[in-house]
Amino acid sequence: MKSEKLLISESQKGVAKAQRDLYDRYKSRWFMICLRYVKKREDALDVLQNSLVKIFSKLDTFDSDRGTFSNWSSRVVVNESIMFQRKFWRAHETIELHDENLLTTQESNPIENLGAEEITRLIQKLPDGYRVVFNMFAIEGFSHKEIAQILGITVGTSKSQLFKAKNMLKRQIEVII
Repeated sequence: MKSEKLLISESQKGVAKAQRDLYDRYKSRWFMICLRYVKKREDALDVLQNSLVKIFSKLDTFDSDRGTFSNWSSRVVVNESIMFQRKFWRAHETIELHDENLLTTQESNPIENLGAEEITRLIQKLPDGYRVVFNMFAIEGFSHKEIAQILGITVGTSKSQLFKAKNMLKRQIEVII
């Protein structure tokens, strides 16, 4: 098995086999990232395809001194997923920002009893805006300020959507447990 550094070098030169090997090495990770942001499998595949085009066309900008290929390429996939969601929102729906029925006061932690697949399924059930903010904050590690800048929303909206996403998840978990 070739080293990642060699695969990247050959991929930058346009060697199709090296590009395929890189794809095979990371496809599962990249696709799971897409699925965290995009509900439909077909849309996630579209996002993945767009991400691959960007990854391989911008591979010459990857700098191993600034981080790993895994992190760099995952960031490209996250950004493409977010861009897809932004286009989808503008074309299809308005995000509900104020739904007082989502407030809850319980502070239990039943999530420890659930597996990763079940948690992923519950996150997928969140409304698009809540799901994207939750993924960006809780999974990808973005700050509310970064989320606001990327999505074109206010910091307050980011915080509100995260709060509501957490409460919706808590309610869904309580039903299961």
